[in-house]
Amino acid sequence: MSDLATGVRSDREDPEAEPARRRRPFWVELPMLAGIALVLAFLIKTFLLQAFLIPSSSMENTLRVDDRVLVDKLTPWFGSEPERGEVVVFRDPGGWLAGRPVKEPTSFQKALGFVGLMPAAGEQHLIKRVIGVAGDTVECKGTGPLKVNGKPLTEPYVFQGNTPCSTDPEGQFEVTVPAGSLWVMGDHRQASQDSRYHQSDARAGMVPVSDVVGRAIVVAWPIPHWSTLPVPDTFDQPGLSD
Repeated sequence: MSDLATGVRSDREDPEAEPARRRRPFWVELPMLAGIALVLAFLIKTFLLQAFLIPSSSMENTLRVDDRVLVDKLTPWFGSEPERGEVVVFRDPGGWLAGRPVKEPTSFQKALGFVGLMPAAGEQHLIKRVIGVAGDTVECKGTGPLKVNGKPLTEPYVFQGNTPCSTDPEGQFEVTVPAGSLWVMGDHRQASQDSRYHQSDARAGMVPVSDVVGRAIVVAWPIPHWSTLPVPDTFDQPGLSD
């Protein structure tokens, strides 16, 4: 029989039958909230977005020294592979950064880098533009233009005063990109140690797709440099993929 039928009042309905719940002091809840924030930041860094610091001039003027870019790490989880024209961050495919000094981060920098609240310090990553994907033939003759599958690229992003192709021996080439690989180049053509300068390596200058961390999608800091990083129109020209 229900409480209503018997005239018996349930303790659940009596506001005086149960002690009032006490709210935890803020100083008690603060460590728990901080822990949740750190876990969320770590998950975002691992699966969604991560900040990276630009350490060199190899991508000027698209990216300048000490710019911070946000890198999309989610898309590759769904099987998407880098496309021509994208700016990508990738792990050192083997000796590209050999001999270059790496500044040892402080403990505080390591902690913030771990959760993605600041650019990861001390990590061996590079950032370049994808020029060729699997099956593409990429070539440079003279000062250019750079060609992909016989189609000349119009490259307004190349650093002012640079030529699309460099006239040094490594800058004159014709290569075909194998499966699972990328051919990458910096926008500051005469100041970028990219695929051109690693053709004598075991991978012939190619970057394995598996080494790509993600695509740089926006310059987030400093504020005056804020910009998105779209794929230039030249990579959408008819016949480029034939």
